[in-house]
Amino acid sequence: MASIQASQTTPRNWALRGLLLIALVFAVREARPLLAPVLIAVLLTLALAPAVRWLRRRGVPEMLGALVIVVALLGSTVPLAMSLARPAAAWWEAAPTTAAQLLDRLDKLRATIPGMRPPTRAGRSTVTAPDPLREKLATEGFALTGIVLTRSLALAVSATATVILLYFLLASEHWVLRRIVEAVPRQRTRALLLGGLRTAQREIAHWLAVVGVVNGTVGCIMGLTLWALGLPNPIMWGVLTAVFCFVPYIGPMALAALLLLAGISAFDSASQILAPMLAFAVIHGVESNIVSPLIVGRRLMLSPVAVFLSVMFWGWLWGIPGALIAVPVLIALRSVSRRMRGLRLLRCFLEGDRREAPPSLRMLLRRPVKPAPPSRKRYT
Repeated sequence: MASIQASQTTPRNWALRGLLLIALVFAVREARPLLAPVLIAVLLTLALAPAVRWLRRRGVPEMLGALVIVVALLGSTVPLAMSLARPAAAWWEAAPTTAAQLLDRLDKLRATIPGMRPPTRAGRSTVTAPDPLREKLATEGFALTGIVLTRSLALAVSATATVILLYFLLASEHWVLRRIVEAVPRQRTRALLLGGLRTAQREIAHWLAVVGVVNGTVGCIMGLTLWALGLPNPIMWGVLTAVFCFVPYIGPMALAALLLLAGISAFDSASQILAPMLAFAVIHGVESNIVSPLIVGRRLMLSPVAVFLSVMFWGWLWGIPGALIAVPVLIALRSVSRRMRGLRLLRCFLEGDRREAPPSLRMLLRRPVKPAPPSRKRYT
């Protein structure tokens, strides 16, 4: 009787868990203004806490060490943002003219494609009819301008909150970690928790350092290439290249589309229009297929399917900030799954390619052969 009741309640429990998970996902999506700065600050704390501990071992107090690290972080990002202010302001002032030129060039390109030509009305004089595509692009341009203006203040507030929270987490990282470990009753679980956190810290810090250097180099090469090609604002495009490459798959595709639009608005010939996008495709192809696998190493390799799904999920959940933190979240989750037996299946899904060949399906489906019992024959 008890087994029948258990079998009847199990589907109901799974349904309730599924509904709870869906509700939790949408609650996290709605709480983005509150949770996004917290999660970004926690990930940055995992990456920068080893530097604070290194300063503490050399006699620098945690409060002062955290202040030094945060000031160094701001000192490396704020001047870069300030260098982008002038080209960004110039681009914003010229945005209406650039948009009009872009629409005109798109009309010329559409005129050469059958079925895509702008509508016209024949009469005494050829008059251009209302173009739904042109009106749609203009409407979307005005909507995008409004979104940018309304989100700028929210972005500034979130960035300020992230920096302040990062400082407090770095200054109290040792105290918080000690309290978390003390709350765990079992000694073995304490060791697993502490080992997982330390491993996540090392791997996230290593990933951010290596990928930051690689993306910065790619951004410099891209900026010099675009300067040689004559594209306006090459510094801005170099920085955008370095930032967009932090988002696997989706970031490079979005940047290639932006470079194509920039080529259409800046040049006339087809070769000049395609040159920026093709140059980025070549540089990114060399970096992603040759440079990154050699520098990052197999220790930090993740499953491409897991990375793509994580970028899609976090991008849908929190937009650009979510897409930027998708890979560090995967690295931390893999570090936890390596130390918990219940997450063994998740670890297999997150792990990247290994050197040894995977077993075939025939070997996986084959029943294990029981070893023969030991012989009782005595040797004299």
